[in-house]
Amino acid sequence: MDPSCDYHFLHRVLGKTVHITLKCGIFQGILQHVDSSQCIFLNRVKNLENGRNVPGIKRFFGHEIVNVELLDDLEQPAAERNFTPTGSREFPLTKLSEIDQGSLLDQSTHRANVVSPMSQQLCLDEDSGEDIEYIVINQFQKTFGSAMMHIKNQSVCSIAAEGVNLCRHGKLSWLQVATKRQVFLFDIFVLGAQVFKNGLQMILEDQNILKVIHDCRWLSDCLSHQYGIVLSNVFDTQVADVLQFSMETGGYLPHRVSTLQECLMRYLRLPDKCVSFFEYKQQAMEEDPEVWFLRPLPPVLLNILALETVYLLPLRLLLLGEIMSDLTTLVDSYLNSFRQGSADPLGSIKISSMELPEELRQLADLYNLRRQTAVQKFQLNEEGFLIRGMGAIRRKKAENEPYPKTYCPDSDTRGNYKKEDIYNHDNQKPIVSNDEIDSKMERGHFM
Repeated sequence: MDPSCDYHFLHRVLGKTVHITLKCGIFQGILQHVDSSQCIFLNRVKNLENGRNVPGIKRFFGHEIVNVELLDDLEQPAAERNFTPTGSREFPLTKLSEIDQGSLLDQSTHRANVVSPMSQQLCLDEDSGEDIEYIVINQFQKTFGSAMMHIKNQSVCSIAAEGVNLCRHGKLSWLQVATKRQVFLFDIFVLGAQVFKNGLQMILEDQNILKVIHDCRWLSDCLSHQYGIVLSNVFDTQVADVLQFSMETGGYLPHRVSTLQECLMRYLRLPDKCVSFFEYKQQAMEEDPEVWFLRPLPPVLLNILALETVYLLPLRLLLLGEIMSDLTTLVDSYLNSFRQGSADPLGSIKISSMELPEELRQLADLYNLRRQTAVQKFQLNEEGFLIRGMGAIRRKKAENEPYPKTYCPDSDTRGNYKKEDIYNHDNQKPIVSNDEIDSKMERGHFM
């Protein structure tokens, strides 16, 4: 039987009782895990030759296995109940599966295509895009070392985590790290604190690697008090969302922070079906608060771990573009201030003059205009904060842009931005267009 058949068969029967025939013995147990070198891990193991129970989890090497038989489902065809491994070999990497209403229950699917990170329709779509792989790291072998080397060579990565009551009083089960090309799922529950000593701590504390996280407070507290790790150099997308909202509304603050799901819909313009995995995740956690400690973790939940991490990188780029838009426009105004004007006044202007230029004074007028527009769009609560909810996201999608901004979506070209005539410089360009961001990501910029 070819390696892919062995792999898919074994992963379909995780959690079931199997009968393993070795070159030197016969064992029975519950299949817990199959690693990349075709080692098989069994729990509740029994040696069928002497009838003794083997305590704990036992590992069986692929080159020792002669045959594996599934005992839990004797009605299966014989071809599926029995197989003979074809020697030690590498299994193909598990891939992100499409997460939507039709595929959430299909745990045998592990492939998805993700379109360009900055696309207006960023979504797991079978018809277009590139494959993004995730790798489960649950042992200290060559895969772990390769993952550490890959992450250390990055200038930016995204990080997420799952567990129970994630803080100094809770338990950490999974730590996810995504780069532009890879997503690594570190099984903290299996690897223990040693995973940080073996390289993760150095990455989390590295000032030269930017970590993109949504609401870093909980993970920072957990890492500090349980593992002695000082998380540093973080771009928090939840903080950036509040800052962008404040700029967009002329200084108002929202009455609450946004979830990652809301941010993905607001900035990446993801449709509901592309973020439906958040509802599935919430439902699973309500049914079992310790669902992230299940081993083996169902593939559908592994997919969710990867998905909630991989979207953070393009989200950061969109937020950066939003936050930096005013600065870029003001600088463009500075560039054009003299060179597009008359030369007559230049001789009378002192080079050392420190008066606030007219180009910068217009910023106050712009903020006043934004505040007036904001109070028409949102209600104020008793604390003076603007009440923003999911309805605001849908309005923003429908209207394209509810506030006076430096850049407004061009109604003729979906997803492209044009300069609004606030500063009377119509030829200026936005900080980063969608095409420019895609190009810069390919060249490794912004990273």
